[in-house]
Amino acid sequence: MKTLTLLRHAKSGWDDPVARDFDRPLNAKGKRAAAMVGRHMRSLGLAFDHAIASPAVRVSETLEQIGSGYGRTIAPDLDRRVYLASAATLLDVVHGFPAEAESALLVGHNPGLEDLVLMLVADGTDPLRDAVEDKYPTASIAELQFDGEWASIATGTARLTRFIRPRDLDPTLGPDAD
Repeated sequence: MKTLTLLRHAKSGWDDPVARDFDRPLNAKGKRAAAMVGRHMRSLGLAFDHAIASPAVRVSETLEQIGSGYGRTIAPDLDRRVYLASAATLLDVVHGFPAEAESALLVGHNPGLEDLVLMLVADGTDPLRDAVEDKYPTASIAELQFDGEWASIATGTARLTRFIRPRDLDPTLGPDAD
């Protein structure tokens, strides 16, 4: 059984005067949320033998903060295809994961990550899937499991085993006006 963990970057600073979206950094709330999610990942014993991430600044900063809470550095391979990718492009990336990897982490952006979960997990009466469909907030983690190889994962073949939002860990990290 393979495990695919999808992590959306933490909340970024829209007020930061950067020339390109790619360069947008995290804001203070995003940094706090990512560190908390990292601590929760450590408490769950999550581990990855392969990791791929978007090279965007907000993703790199998310991983730095996740690492501070997680207690170890996550050093993914950076793949420009993941930056603002569609679900179909993200699925192509997953299909290319090494066969020997059992548990992989993919760090990127919405709407691609949310759409990938909704594509891979069959529609039905799964409250976790419903929560993803409602909203996949920043710094949230979706964990999917499936039988077979990375190259064979397809529409409706995965089970959503976890969906962790920062507000589930600390209500002050929930939606607000900022």
